Amino acid sequence: MWVKDLEDIAHDADDVLDEYEYEVLRRKVEVQDQMKKKVLNFFSLHYNPIAFRHKMAHKIKKINSSLVNLKKEAAGIGLVASSTFQGGSSHDAGVDRETVSSFAQDEKYIVGREKVVLDIVTTLIDSSNTQKNSLSVMPIVGFAGLGKTTLAKSIYNHDEIGRQFTIKIWICVSIPFEVKSILNKILVHFKLEKAQEKEAALKNLQEHLKGKRYLLVLDDVWNEDPDKWNDLTSCLSSVKDTQGSSILVTTRSEKVAKIVQTLPMCNLGKLSDDQCWLILKNRAFLDDSAPLTKDQERIGRDIARKCAGLPLLAKVLGNMMRFENIDGWRVIQESTRWDLSDGDERIMSILKLSFDELKPTLKQCFAYCSMFVKDFNIEKDDLVQLWMAQGLLHRPSSQSNLEMEDVGNQYFNILLEKSFFQDVSMDNYNVITHCKMHDLVHDLAELVSKSKSKDSNDVRHMAQPSASELQGIPKGIVVRSMFLEGNKVLGNILPRFKGLRVLKLQEAYITELPISIGKLKHLRYLDISRTTIRRLPQSVGKLYNLQTLRIHNFYLEEFPKELPNLINLRHIYFDREYFRDFPVGIGRLSNLRSLSYFIVGKEKGRGIEELGGLMHLKGKISIYRLEHVRDIEEAKKAKLAEKTNIRKLKFEWGKTGQAP
Repeated sequence: MWVKDLEDIAHDADDVLDEYEYEVLRRKVEVQDQMKKKVLNFFSLHYNPIAFRHKMAHKIKKINSSLVNLKKEAAGIGLVASSTFQGGSSHDAGVDRETVSSFAQDEKYIVGREKVVLDIVTTLIDSSNTQKNSLSVMPIVGFAGLGKTTLAKSIYNHDEIGRQFTIKIWICVSIPFEVKSILNKILVHFKLEKAQEKEAALKNLQEHLKGKRYLLVLDDVWNEDPDKWNDLTSCLSSVKDTQGSSILVTTRSEKVAKIVQTLPMCNLGKLSDDQCWLILKNRAFLDDSAPLTKDQERIGRDIARKCAGLPLLAKVLGNMMRFENIDGWRVIQESTRWDLSDGDERIMSILKLSFDELKPTLKQCFAYCSMFVKDFNIEKDDLVQLWMAQGLLHRPSSQSNLEMEDVGNQYFNILLEKSFFQDVSMDNYNVITHCKMHDLVHDLAELVSKSKSKDSNDVRHMAQPSASELQGIPKGIVVRSMFLEGNKVLGNILPRFKGLRVLKLQEAYITELPISIGKLKHLRYLDISRTTIRRLPQSVGKLYNLQTLRIHNFYLEEFPKELPNLINLRHIYFDREYFRDFPVGIGRLSNLRSLSYFIVGKEKGRGIEELGGLMHLKGKISIYRLEHVRDIEEAKKAKLAEKTNIRKLKFEWGKTGQAP
């Protein structure tokens, strides 16, 4: 209770600082607007400095009083002041690279399953060549941590599978098992819109699967209802001319395997101690030629033996041991967590060893990942921006020149090195763009996070809440994050959640953004991608603290003229093909780091000079309609040569660069 009270006070203090910053930004915007109109009338500004200072003073006094009381309570329960926390691995602050090329190679490193892969590939191809109409289904069954998903990936990416099947589709099913949802995930694989009804989804699939031989992987299936499975296979079998197609299922449940199988199931066994040692050693020593001491090999092999044939544990502990000296290895070897009986509880306890080594801010960043659904393909930049919105990215005093995004990239790479992330995707520059989490690691994130404890009075982050869950939140609880993807419950709820830092409405079934959005003074992150909203309210221009605005795949009639008021904005994402006109006055957004494209116009506020003040731009940017630039002197006003953090620049002249 004492720790929770301290956390509440810390959040209250954060809110006070936030309100002060909001007023500073609001004042700055209003002064700019007045200067732009060449009229500066201080009495016309909606600002009463005396009342505001009184309000802030009262809040600060209340916080100080709470801290004094809390200090008194601390003495009563035996807590004493200590020096600043120095925990966490010593390497944490040093991981600052943008690319981590070793991980792509590392995930292809599979031990002890080579024959199993070849046997399953052969079975699937033989079945594909001999079957007539029905789908072949082969289940891979085994308990958690055995590497079922890794095995399925090896099969999925096998050259012979690529030659045999025209289309390959990977779907994570998990819980619940909903046929429409699975069909929609297949549509998303083809980059198609999700369907509202199962029949509509099936109709679209007919067009894209007809006449094709496909392999469908359904990962992490838990459904033990034969009727639901039969419903899915009936839908897929109704697609014409897909003879020779197959389904590969991974599951922990033998009952599930027996329901789905038409081909013999693969019961995945444990690895040998020697095979676990190979995995652990490969992770602990990136340099294969590095010599091992006798103590390292003896302790390492003993830890590998204790992994009990589970490659996941060998991988996680190997990554952990890479940054430990021999004494650190002994701590792992002698941990009492090995005394737990085999099963999920023991696996989770060992995984938590690695979590416990993280610094507090990294623990919070990892826990926040529980907001994503299992097997979600997490965009790295998006994750960093979410962390940033929650105030989790702190620059070390020795690296005060770092930006918050740089700190976020460091944190990401540390969590990746510790195997909390996997399945990385990279761009053409070998920079990681996306990742996933192992389902057991996701379970750990949920375990250490409060985002799932919706029945408690300590709810601060909510993922996919129902309308009743939202209504049931007690007064006084400040919700800081809300993911409402695919949800219809937005309605008039926003005024109840004025403390939101993050509002993620991606793919939500909403047609308009309420005017009350402008009252979210603390909002730093807003994602309304893939919604059916056509117009943004003017009140969006009051989100002065907003750092990230995402509006991908979004047909907007026009940008609000108040957009340039978002002077704290660092990242804005929108797609050229979805907008008729480029926003006016984007040059006022001097904090921008991300702007994927700019269309030069003839009108005031759309000229090339708008780019001049955007000195923090990074990454890549495309500039269209350059025929509207009159001469070299006007072109120089963009100051492109001074934007040294841009790594890719594209120029285009003519109507092909014009938005529709």
